[in-house]
Amino acid sequence: MLLWANDFRAVFWVAVVPGMLAVSLLLFGVREPERHVGGKRTNPIHRENLKRLSGAYWWVVGIGAVFTLARFSEAFLVLRAQQEGIPVAYVPLVMMGMNVVYSASAYPFGRLSDRMNHGTLLSLGLMVLVAADLVLAANDHWLTVAVGVSLWGLHMGITQGLLATMVADTAPADLRGTAYGFFNLVSGIAILIASAVVGLLWDRFGASFTFYAGAAFAALALMGLVLKAWRRRFEVPR
Repeated sequence: MLLWANDFRAVFWVAVVPGMLAVSLLLFGVREPERHVGGKRTNPIHRENLKRLSGAYWWVVGIGAVFTLARFSEAFLVLRAQQEGIPVAYVPLVMMGMNVVYSASAYPFGRLSDRMNHGTLLSLGLMVLVAADLVLAANDHWLTVAVGVSLWGLHMGITQGLLATMVADTAPADLRGTAYGFFNLVSGIAILIASAVVGLLWDRFGASFTFYAGAAFAALALMGLVLKAWRRRFEVPR
């Protein structure tokens, strides 16, 4: 029991290191831009301001919400790993592995987003998420779980910053804070709903069915992107 407790503490001490690095980066590496003081301040959550948010922005919000339903809480990755019998003290390593893949892939895909159509790249991320769900649904062998978790981290690296970029691209410069706020509000509500539904599915039908349902939601979001691209391709210019 004492050995188990020591292992448990050691894992979380390791997790402290990247947390401290992140705080150090915020303190010493990030500088706020200068603000012009003196202009009249208004409440950004106003009907007239909301009307200024374009249809393209609300489409991004909608796709992001469906995407979030597919990308339910990563806690279910931990539960899947525990089914293999991984000791509780080592369960955080599952999240660490996912975040290693996430951080390693975020920069190259971020650069790729500067040269590639955002809808195409988001579609790629959704396809990777579908693959991750299908792999995790297959069985609970530790190697299968490792592959599924790695694919999950890869899709995060492809899409996490991309959705934020798409929000910025479709919102007026003076309302980007409001745009991000609404996007995160809708995404937060979606992940609460997704986690509750997924928890019920997990209890009643098991882990495999749950990940198959996640793959179905991801496929639904992918279908929305494909239909959007198809309509744009065949749209008659006015």
